[in-house]
Amino acid sequence: MEIAIIAHDGKKADLINFLIKNADILHHEKIKLIGTGTTGGKAEAAGFKTQRMLSGPLGGDAQIAGRVAEGITQMVFFFKDPLSSHPHEADINMLIRVCDVHNVPLATNEATAQLLLDAIAQQL
Repeated sequence: MEIAIIAHDGKKADLINFLIKNADILHHEKIKLIGTGTTGGKAEAAGFKTQRMLSGPLGGDAQIAGRVAEGITQMVFFFKDPLSSHPHEADINMLIRVCDVHNVPLATNEATAQLLLDAIAQQL
């Protein structure tokens, strides 16, 4: 299962801490992580093998949306910062829309991401 990890700057630390907390599940051989540029780099620094896309504002969100549309990425963790504005909001909305169109689970916060991981952990 390919899981995309994305986080706004104000949420990157939260996402990395979430990954570390769930390392047992995320290091499973059936789980593959992909991430946008900086987020993927931070995940790699924390010990997670991650295929890195472009930075979000440079097209990484769109690359991940393409993988969702192609059926390659089956889950998305996008820790959004609701208290900040983002210049590439159109790309973010496009990714959310593609997840909805293709019925791909999308977690925009830690509580939802944890529920999704707990569900797939039972199947591994």
